[in-house]
Amino acid sequence: MAITFDESNKIFKLDTAHTSYMIAVVDEEQFVGHVYYGAKIRMQDASCLMRTFENPLVPSVNNRERCSFMDTFPTEYAGHGIGDYRESCISVRSKAGHSAVGITYRSHRILEQKPVLEGLPSSFGECRTLVLDCMDAALGLEVELLYSVFEEEDIITRSVRVKNKSADDIYLTKVYSACIDMDSEDYEWLTLHGSWARERQIERRPLSHGKQSVGSIRGESSHQEHPFIAWLHPYTTQTQGDVYAMHFVYSGNFTAQIEKSQFDSIRVTMGINAEDFCWKLEPEEVFTAPEVVLSYAADGLGTMTRNLHDFYRKHMIRSKYAHTKRPVLINNWEATYFDFNTEKLLSIAKRASELGIEMLVMDDGWFGHRNDDSTSLGDWVVNEEKITGGLKHLVDEVNKLGLKFGIWVEPEMISPDSRLYEEHPDWAFAIPGRIPTLSRNQYVLDLSRKEVRDYVYDMISGILRSANIEYVKWDMNRQLTDMGSAALPADRQGELYHRYVLGVYELQERLISEFPDLLLENCSGGGARFDPGMLYYSPQIWCSDDTDAVERLGIQEGTALIYPLSAIGAHVSVCPNHTVGRNTPFETRGNVALAGTFGYELDVTKIPEEDQKMIPEQVKTYHKYNDLVREGDYYRIASYRENHEYDCYMVVSKDKKEALVTYVQVKGRANYKSRCIRLQGLDKELDYRLEGTEQVCGGDLLMNAGLMVENLWGDAGSRLFHLTAEGK
Repeated sequence: MAITFDESNKIFKLDTAHTSYMIAVVDEEQFVGHVYYGAKIRMQDASCLMRTFENPLVPSVNNRERCSFMDTFPTEYAGHGIGDYRESCISVRSKAGHSAVGITYRSHRILEQKPVLEGLPSSFGECRTLVLDCMDAALGLEVELLYSVFEEEDIITRSVRVKNKSADDIYLTKVYSACIDMDSEDYEWLTLHGSWARERQIERRPLSHGKQSVGSIRGESSHQEHPFIAWLHPYTTQTQGDVYAMHFVYSGNFTAQIEKSQFDSIRVTMGINAEDFCWKLEPEEVFTAPEVVLSYAADGLGTMTRNLHDFYRKHMIRSKYAHTKRPVLINNWEATYFDFNTEKLLSIAKRASELGIEMLVMDDGWFGHRNDDSTSLGDWVVNEEKITGGLKHLVDEVNKLGLKFGIWVEPEMISPDSRLYEEHPDWAFAIPGRIPTLSRNQYVLDLSRKEVRDYVYDMISGILRSANIEYVKWDMNRQLTDMGSAALPADRQGELYHRYVLGVYELQERLISEFPDLLLENCSGGGARFDPGMLYYSPQIWCSDDTDAVERLGIQEGTALIYPLSAIGAHVSVCPNHTVGRNTPFETRGNVALAGTFGYELDVTKIPEEDQKMIPEQVKTYHKYNDLVREGDYYRIASYRENHEYDCYMVVSKDKKEALVTYVQVKGRANYKSRCIRLQGLDKELDYRLEGTEQVCGGDLLMNAGLMVENLWGDAGSRLFHLTAEGK
């Protein structure tokens, strides 16, 4: 059973295929403590791991040192202001002005399904759920701790619901979603940092005493940090060593923190960032915190990666495209920027169709009077001076060429130079008396307001109903500032960040409900909102505005560490690259983009003829390997980020009968012979044929000795190696 309860010892054990998570209720006061998380073990009384028999003892034995007990007890959900000086998970402002919270166990429920988290993205599918019903009797605050167990993927998810059972309003000033206390064991911590055009860069560093954290207060999960944190041993690699991880299913402000205490224990917490957060909870109202995904692997980062990939593919992505090949698209942004019209788009579409591309996406500049980025956001009306004959005419003509049609929108934003702003300036975030902060010449719409959400939805859905539009790229090109809503009272302004995110979720839920066949791709100035929350609404997310093949190696390595390749928006673009100015072979640009959704970001009518001739073969390669890439197991073989010479990764089918190896030699090498690459994930008992050759090697040889890769001439050369089991 996934969840068992030892009533005599008051111990809960949550089991996945290879892991166990144990919780105990201790002392007369019913404190909820963390016992164990790690490799799977039998049910037993392991409460000694909490050290409650040591000094300081539990309060019923020695209440003289209650403060010391609270400051060392390995709790499942840390209170505030009652003696635990480590990071808390929850704090309040009561009617009397107090902030203290402390919860204790009252009862529990074991459910055969997963409760819906109202208004929030969350995992779904077959699982069992433990609900610990806890209470702060002094406040009249109920706190439910929810644990859902996904056995096959070795994943446990956590979330929290808080209900006000008192007669007075309570202001929640912090509500995290998960907390784990455990011994430190000389851990390192791993995070994904970045900036625009270099998102999700892997960084490992030693864990020191005190608090170490990453987070966002930008109103989105952000380019700069990612709502993911892992702690692992210094010796942990892709193939060996313990690794624990938390990943936040949320698209707004977050905190992910590890704190090493005076006693060398660690507390890991994750949740909505408490800065500028204050939620008014009236009597009988409930606040639901977003979900956190927990992962443990005993044999390296690679296993963690594959577990997360499987989990997100099966239990987070709902789209009909989750397990379906996506159309190969061409986006006109880097081809034309704002300078396009119907004739230009049709010329691109015609040539694209001839080369085997399957969809044209019309990017920014098709609406209002928008010929640069200073106008018209909010005025979602087709500019028929550019789109002559109207949108339906353009779409019909593209369809006649055999291509699907997609469109770019930025529904969350408003331009000062727009009809919408002239009519409704109060619909933008603003703080009275302050000069509003522009970013990319735009303000942010107040999506906490229903009338604003309804207006945005009516405009965007009207566009989609007007023509055969099969794909939408939903963009967000700035962070949030000037956090003031003309519609919220003073004591609810602290809810605005979270209400904004809930508004985005509601809009996207409405969109995919009305248009279930729509392929939705989220984007935020590139990859600033690439998070599990967005995956719940869109099966793919634009990974980065930097499409340079060499830069993408690091960006896609960090992204693929935790996200399935099927979710990674990746395109072939023109050279010199528009972001970094680098020239790379067209073949390599295509090979790198195959580890994602695959498409083109260029003017296909202007690139060299030899590059144009390669496109049909690249499209054919995509169709040949995409089922494998989309559904297979990902293995990281080598990292250019680490070795500064070459990159290598592979995808292996679930039955281990097929594999695709991608090798990129970033720097040319003088006077070297071939390089031997040790593969992973194959069946050691099977023999594999290397496509295009007569070479047949055993899986044991390929994994223990390796595959020979010739030394490539020049920089940024690449090769694909397709292996199939003999007799397949």
